[in-house]
Amino acid sequence: MIEPMDFLLWVRGSLFDVAVTVFVIGIIIRFFEILSLGRSKDLAEAKGTEFVPGIKTIITRTLPEQGTFKRQPLTIIAGYVFHVGLLVSLVLFIPHIELFRQTFGFGWPGLPNPIVDAAAVLGIVGLLAALWNRITNPVMKILTDNEDYLVWVLTFLPMITGYLAYHRMVNPYPLILGLHILSIELLMVFFPFTKLMHTFTLFLARWYNGAMSGRRGVES
Repeated sequence: MIEPMDFLLWVRGSLFDVAVTVFVIGIIIRFFEILSLGRSKDLAEAKGTEFVPGIKTIITRTLPEQGTFKRQPLTIIAGYVFHVGLLVSLVLFIPHIELFRQTFGFGWPGLPNPIVDAAAVLGIVGLLAALWNRITNPVMKILTDNEDYLVWVLTFLPMITGYLAYHRMVNPYPLILGLHILSIELLMVFFPFTKLMHTFTLFLARWYNGAMSGRRGVES
């Protein structure tokens, strides 16, 4: 039986290198696929500009739409709470930043641990609320497929194992830390090939839709 420390060294070593390689190559391939699609030349006379409407669409579609909020308030609130909590705990937790610095050679300032800890709790609560909404809301239940549940699990595991590891709620500590790192590696491996890829393509798609609408002189 593998010892907890050996397990930790394995996931921090060769397995981490494999996960990073798959993640980076996968992202490059997906972007190549998207950009290689190109777009046919629009021969119609432009009735407006592209850049400003594209930026405007990014902003307006990032903010909650009033009608949608009235119909699905839990969906909107849980989504914002989860994304903010995940973003803060992922990119502003100092140990995460140091790991990034060691891997890629650069980093950035982080936030105090209590703030990141609170953000992680909000992220976990937001994820649980989103899952509950998908299970209990008839419309969301129909729209949810197996990939959505897979993405939820891949996102939830790093959050909950990170919280348990930070508070040392599982013994031995190397085991829970290793599980946390392993869950992140699973997320990285699946990231380019699931709906998680929208993290990188979301704003690009919104800008494109707004830009095309602006060129035609209509609202996006």
